[in-house]
Amino acid sequence: MDAVFKALADPSRRRLLDRLRDRNGQTLRELCAGLDMARQSVSKHLAVLEAAELVTTVRQGREKLHYLNAAPINAIAERWISRFDRERVNALADLKRALEQPPMDNKTFVYTTYIRTTPEQLWQALTDPAFTSRYWGVSFRTDWAKGSPMAWTEADGSVTEHPEQVVLAHEPHSRLSYTWHTFSPEWAAANGISEETRARLAAERRSHVTFDLEPHGDQVKLTVTHEFDPAGALHAMCSQGWPAILSSLKSLLETGEPLVEAHEG
Repeated sequence: MDAVFKALADPSRRRLLDRLRDRNGQTLRELCAGLDMARQSVSKHLAVLEAAELVTTVRQGREKLHYLNAAPINAIAERWISRFDRERVNALADLKRALEQPPMDNKTFVYTTYIRTTPEQLWQALTDPAFTSRYWGVSFRTDWAKGSPMAWTEADGSVTEHPEQVVLAHEPHSRLSYTWHTFSPEWAAANGISEETRARLAAERRSHVTFDLEPHGDQVKLTVTHEFDPAGALHAMCSQGWPAILSSLKSLLETGEPLVEAHEG
């Protein structure tokens, strides 16, 4: 956490985070535009933010896109915020909300976290129904082969299936990708979603999520990328939920118990 507070102490780095909050997924050239800083200085500041895990990057062709990463702020919240009245930590709470709020222009959600586990164990946690039901409240029925259909089973037992609900990539212990689930009337009723909202979500271009696993010492670097329909409303709903799900996953693998909030949700 020392690296996080050190990174946030510099106003130039906070300014870069503000720019990513307003428009996520920018290249170094885009971040430099309009700043009274040399490209080299911006690059050095971004390196500090990456080292503190406040910024994560994704390669897109020859370009490297920079995204806000809420994981370190979640860690701060889990360690201290619950022990004090909300009013006494407004600065931290406001920062956490700022980093987790959906970006205005870019409809790709990227979240990176480091989990003290092995790629094999993390892979099992992402694919084994016995694991996913504990920290997520859902389980999947599929053989995980590329192109195979997926059925989602919610905590209440309701099942959703759809021809477009398929596995996109399956590279054991390295990469997993699939299309996001179907928004059925049963799912909406179980989650308190109005029929109007459900119909709007169902009409959106299907989104897809990718999990990238990379060994990092005695930990595994997990990057989750969720790409949405730019014109849709699903982004705002999912980007608020992912930090809780992934924090619960991390807790389950590191302590043997998921976070109560995510498990019960």
